[in-house]
Amino acid sequence: MSETSKETGKGLSDWLRWQIPKMVVAPTFALIVFFVYGFIAWTGYVSLTKSRMLPNYSFEGFYQYIRLWKISTWSVAMENLLIFGGLFIGISIVLGCLLAVALDQKIRAEGALRTVYLYPMAISLIVTGTAWKWILNPGLGLERLVQSWGWESFEFNWLISNELAIYTLVIAAVWQSSGFVMALFLAALRGVDSEIIKAAYLDGASLSRIYLVIILPTLRPVFLSSLFILAHMAVKSFDLVVALTGGGPGNSSILPANFMYEMTFRRNQLGLGAASAMMMLATVMAIVIPYLYSELRERKNG
Repeated sequence: MSETSKETGKGLSDWLRWQIPKMVVAPTFALIVFFVYGFIAWTGYVSLTKSRMLPNYSFEGFYQYIRLWKISTWSVAMENLLIFGGLFIGISIVLGCLLAVALDQKIRAEGALRTVYLYPMAISLIVTGTAWKWILNPGLGLERLVQSWGWESFEFNWLISNELAIYTLVIAAVWQSSGFVMALFLAALRGVDSEIIKAAYLDGASLSRIYLVIILPTLRPVFLSSLFILAHMAVKSFDLVVALTGGGPGNSSILPANFMYEMTFRRNQLGLGAASAMMMLATVMAIVIPYLYSELRERKNG
């Protein structure tokens, strides 16, 4: 075989080695572009039309957005999102961090406890909502149990209260997600250099001071990751509301995802539903963009 043939064969082999992975990934990439970004673009355009039951592609500008913010139910949904999201994210991060610090002390039965805390994450939100609906039901759950113990004046009727129903969503969501946050922090804590901790002990630092001053500040990426993941979960929360409160009493615990579903699929307001979906996307992007900017800046400085 001539040298030219050998070089041609080697060149073809090298070309295939570099191109085959791209050809394997290309169909998946094309499907993601079409079904994710393509439908986001489609939803964005539909939100600028007066579509009702079926799409109407006549451009109408920001008519649906103006109409959206005039609807009191949407305002209630956004207020509920602020309450639910703020408490859900804050409590989950604090509780998950405390659980991780406790398990980091090499306590007995750590594996069993870690499994117990992580188990709720394996349960669907429908199951979580249904279970907590039974627990918080005044006629069946916690209130009835405590009253049967002799405390007949005890009341825990948050589930049927217009002012407190939104907090039942927080309880169920924190129960399910705090174990996941714990796992993130625990993995990060196990990666901290033990020599730093030993040096701090030798300098006379207490355990609480070691964690507050030395260890936790190094876990900033974990805090940001937890914030991003939990915020995304809060914005798109739908099935937990359906299973636990149904958005009620009235609309007191409705969230934007439930509003979007109601308008799009039950009231045949496709354009209005698309506008609410784009507002949800804008909320997520308001969290994602600063997070990505922070990560990119750290890598650039590093």
